[in-house]
Parts: sequence; C-alpha cells; structure tokens
Amino acid sequence: MADQREVSIVRRPGRGLSVEDGLGALLAAYHLRTEAEKGEPVADVDGLPERYRAEISDPRTAFVDNVVLVAVSGDAAVGCLVVTAPVDRRSEIKRLWTEPAFRGRGVASALLGDALAHAAESDAGAVRLSVWKWRTGAIALYERFGFAVTESWDERDQLVCMERAL
Repeated sequence: MADQREVSIVRRPGRGLSVEDGLGALLAAYHLRTEAEKGEPVADVDGLPERYRAEISDPRTAFVDNVVLVAVSGDAAVGCLVVTAPVDRRSEIKRLWTEPAFRGRGVASALLGDALAHAAESDAGAVRLSVWKWRTGAIALYERFGFAVTESWDERDQLVCMERAL
C-alpha cells in the first residue's frame, strides 16, 4: 500500500499523458461517482456517456491543450485536477478528485493551490469552475481559496458556477 503521509503533485501537459499513469482510473472513479450522485448510477465505465469514456480511455486526446495535475503517493495516483489553457485570460478547473482513502489529508488543497499557481503562470487573470450544489465540502474548499459564486455559464440544473481573480 502507498504511504498515505507523503503526496506530491505532478504537472503534466495533456499531450504528455499516459493511460498507465493512473489518471484513467481516477477519472473513472470521478465520473462514476458523479453519475451516482446525480441519481443516474451506472454499473461500470461502459455505461457512462461517450464523452466521459473518451476522457478515461484517452486522456491525452481529451486534455491535449490542458495541464493535468496528478497527486501521487508512492507509485499510486491518488488525486487529479485539470486546468484549461486560458481563454480571454480565464482558465477553468475541472475534474478535481481525490481517492476516498486520501481525503482529509490536504490532497485536494494541494491540487487546487498548484492549479492556481499554474493558471497565474499561464497569464490567466481569473479561474472559474463549476460544481454540483450537493458537493458542499468542495464548495467550502473553493470558498477557502477565494472563489465566489458567480452568474452561471452552464444551464445544467443544480450546478454552481464559481470564479476567482488571480
């Protein structure tokens, strides 16, 4: 078992991703959990919408223009986060996920902090994200990092849109 006390964050350009780095398994867990929380559980990855299956099976193509942060403990990937390239000086954070056994250990905070640093280095003036309203722990984390609820850019019901200036 991986040492749960030491976690490092690795930045990878989307075009440098590999299916073998554990990212696919993290994305699968993220999407399966999200579908279940939305009341639309599926038995396995094959039941997910095609766009999510594409991320899982080929993250290099799905995130080619983005940077993916992977939290690693020992040789195991235990968390991930995607940061989009800035558009109109605004980056977006997507797919924040921490393996349940590693929650409460600062993994999500480390990923988020590194994502904000990367966005600033990429000349973004702001970072935005969307989060399901029932993910109150994630919303509290984002608020601690200075994100505030903003007008929605996504029409999906129960989605909270947040933004933070850099």
